[in-house]
Amino acid sequence: MNIRVGMGYDVHQLVEGRDLWLGGIKIAHTKGLLGHSDADVLIHAICDALLGAANMRDIGFHFPDTSDETLNMDSKLILDRTMHLIQSRGYKLGNIDATICAERPKINPHVPAMKQCLAQVMHTDEDNISIKATTTEHLGFTGREEGISAYATVLIYKE
Repeated sequence: MNIRVGMGYDVHQLVEGRDLWLGGIKIAHTKGLLGHSDADVLIHAICDALLGAANMRDIGFHFPDTSDETLNMDSKLILDRTMHLIQSRGYKLGNIDATICAERPKINPHVPAMKQCLAQVMHTDEDNISIKATTTEHLGFTGREEGISAYATVLIYKE
């Protein structure tokens, strides 16, 4: 069996007038993430981890922020297409371990819905998806509530 690991990271600025999408679900908050697509940092980090593990470059290569096709795109579609890309190389998902860094809103109450949504998009069991939340104890851009970041590590394999 061929086993590979990938790591992804993404960050987006919090701004007024945008919806907050994390892990494929809309979360009620006074601000949302600014980006070319819906700016779902968790999904973007997962996509980068998947593509990196498969040695297929990064999310910006496949879904450029200069393309009209990706403007305001639902990141669940990006994730679905990313899964098809790695599957085209014969890879299957083993598991995901991800962390969202945000002061507010509180992320933990939304983790079950995120896991359910991601599992549906990726055609995997929720048990294969770990999502954790942390703050930066009011330090840095995250602590000042200027943005949200996410990290993801994935394991993929070929039988």
